[in-house]
Amino acid sequence: MTVRILIADDHGVLRGGLRVLLNEQPDWEVVGEAADGHQALELAQQLRPDIILLDITMPGPDGIEVTRALTQRVPESHVLILTVHEDHELLREAVRAGAAGYVVKRAAQAELLSAIAAVMRGDLYVHPAMTRALLSSPTTPPSLALRNHPMEELTRREIQVLSLIAQGYTNLQIADALVVSVRTVESHRANIMTKLGLHNRAELVQYAMTHGLLREEPPADE
Repeated sequence: MTVRILIADDHGVLRGGLRVLLNEQPDWEVVGEAADGHQALELAQQLRPDIILLDITMPGPDGIEVTRALTQRVPESHVLILTVHEDHELLREAVRAGAAGYVVKRAAQAELLSAIAAVMRGDLYVHPAMTRALLSSPTTPPSLALRNHPMEELTRREIQVLSLIAQGYTNLQIADALVVSVRTVESHRANIMTKLGLHNRAELVQYAMTHGLLREEPPADE
């Protein structure tokens, strides 16, 4: 399957370099380029790409506004923010808006490629130096979709697993922390997503942020 990518950035030289880099990857194809927020929205709806590489600072609606709109209009596309801004509040706003990843432009090419691969797997990718920003409490009210699935539907163990997933722990790390098998963790994760009506790691993280489940230490097994 070919991964179809749209690049949205107002710097033509950067778009050109990204196009060459991404088209060199097996089964990846840049299908469009946008130079401002309006064009990004138009092309995303027209092309329906798998990945949208989106700058935050562009003419027209900025990347956060565009992300919010794309979440509604092209929900099957994954938005990966690519920006110079290493700002923790912008990161939180991007995730709350529906972004599936946040990469800074100073990152190595290998990190960008890894981020795209992670997002395609349904994971949330955040530049390593900014991961701790997601541990702070959310500042926006939950969306209607999240309110329709209260946390009371989850067991205590499922809440533990959700918290660790949102903090970036792998299934193996969660299994080690809770002294269970990887298969048990996978089963809990599937149950969580079914109960909450969520579909990928990005949505799990957003739910965890909304309900105050992000913390710096693994939750204790009460």
